[in-house]
Amino acid sequence: MSDLPFILFSLVAAWAAIMVVTRDIAVHALLYLVVVLLSLAGVFFALGAPFAAMLEIIIYAGAVMVLFVFVVMMLNLGQTDRDRERHWMAPGVWIGPTLLSGLLLIALCLTLRAMPPTTGSDTLAPIGPQTVGILLYGPYVLSVELASFLLLAGLVSAFHIGRDTRATGVNSGTATGDV
Repeated sequence: MSDLPFILFSLVAAWAAIMVVTRDIAVHALLYLVVVLLSLAGVFFALGAPFAAMLEIIIYAGAVMVLFVFVVMMLNLGQTDRDRERHWMAPGVWIGPTLLSGLLLIALCLTLRAMPPTTGSDTLAPIGPQTVGILLYGPYVLSVELASFLLLAGLVSAFHIGRDTRATGVNSGTATGDV
């Protein structure tokens, strides 16, 4: 019974990951990616790593997803706003996310109820923010900096792909000079 939250979080993560890959609309895929990241945080929490779960939520489900949404908005993909909003309000669109969110809530409640009270005689020492910071900016500083450059390169690439070339005459074979 103590493995039930882990199994629920894992199943939600797997299902939402499949939904990320199969969605045609980029915003829907991003919303399912948020569900994946939140359920992975639940997996970490169920495994007894609450600090890793909080980092998952703050860094990935928060900051990185804001970056992804910004890039999708910058690319201006898809239909007109009115058609898009009308599609979002359809009741059938909300069934999948509602079911997955409900499963996440149930798994979180089961995890919180099944957590043993902490005692001072634990054999494993908890890893705190100071230890994580020392590791990230000590022996793993190159990995952290490479990840930041990768995100920057993705943002610059998305800007280059999404820019409007029709107004300036770039790549159209004409040099109009009008800006």
